Amino acid sequence: MKDLRIEKLANNLLTHSVNIKRGDNILIELLGEEGVPLAKELIKKTEELGAKPYFNIINYEILRVMLENATEEQIKLYAKHDQMRMRDMDAYIGIRANSNTAELNGISKEIMELYNKYYTMPVHFEERVKNTKWCILRYPNNSMAQMAKMNKDEFEEFYFNVCNLDYAKMSNAMDSLKNLMNKTDKVHILGDGTDLTFNIKGIPAEKYMGAFNIPDGEVATAPIKTSVNGYITYNTETTYNGITFNNIRFEFKDGKIINATSNKTKELNEILDTDEGARYIGEFALGLNPYIEKPIGDTLFDEKIKGSFHFTPGDSLEESDNGNRSSIHWDIVNIQTPEYGGGEIYFNDVLIRKDGKFVLKELEGLNPENLK
Repeated sequence: MKDLRIEKLANNLLTHSVNIKRGDNILIELLGEEGVPLAKELIKKTEELGAKPYFNIINYEILRVMLENATEEQIKLYAKHDQMRMRDMDAYIGIRANSNTAELNGISKEIMELYNKYYTMPVHFEERVKNTKWCILRYPNNSMAQMAKMNKDEFEEFYFNVCNLDYAKMSNAMDSLKNLMNKTDKVHILGDGTDLTFNIKGIPAEKYMGAFNIPDGEVATAPIKTSVNGYITYNTETTYNGITFNNIRFEFKDGKIINATSNKTKELNEILDTDEGARYIGEFALGLNPYIEKPIGDTLFDEKIKGSFHFTPGDSLEESDNGNRSSIHWDIVNIQTPEYGGGEIYFNDVLIRKDGKFVLKELEGLNPENLK
């Protein structure tokens, strides 16, 4: 029996997210094999729309074995051919459907740094992000359901509610927040273990409403690189390079993270020492998806949690460029709803959000009850 939810998602991805046109080349890439049902629907729909689909499957078990003893030369050659293929594409949809989200655990920090620098950066950040119409999403499988502490049926219902949201409606509601951020200089964030100040003057704000990521729902900018002062304590779990972190706390002076602690302080600081830009912030964004209420351990979902914000060490977004450059971009989330301790956000000393809900009249359309 055909799953109409998958058909709707495929149609939304092609017509809204990547805006496919007749004659376009599109790469549909599966990271793990469990997203085959969606990939098949995307290929069929692409052909119906007069575009040309191509596909690639990356098996993370095989990738791990290759990387365990990989050399810099080997990783560069692996990237060279994938980058050449990406250059021929007008659009890209990446479906992440790994059966084991920790498959790359155990690979040395040195090799992962080589992989991020010589594969991920040139293939994805330099070629895909800059030169294609792209979108990345997860696919609901048992691994994600378990991570979210739901059974498979419950998770699928949650997933399709989140991913098949009316993003056009959300986009219209986002305009008021984007405009306000573009008129804001000083930002002040208060919360449990958090007292941050920074300046976003002159850094363009951008709304993300299903064009690059599914699920989506955030408005983002970045602080002026040297303007961040104070401290933040993140209240969600986050994973980077296969390592899971809790209770991350950063202390800032003139934009730089001068002190960083967590349940794995040594590993945290090793990541932040990857390069000079890793200790500066590349993104500040407010999460707005009304169907995402708690973290499930997956960044694509967690950074969109209603009533949250993320404050991202590393490379800045092209749309909101503050000049920071790094081989990392680590979206770490803080939730400010009452269940997570609450908190306040001020723009130019005016309270705009309290305990996760917008209090300014012009922003009330972004509260969850108005987006569902």
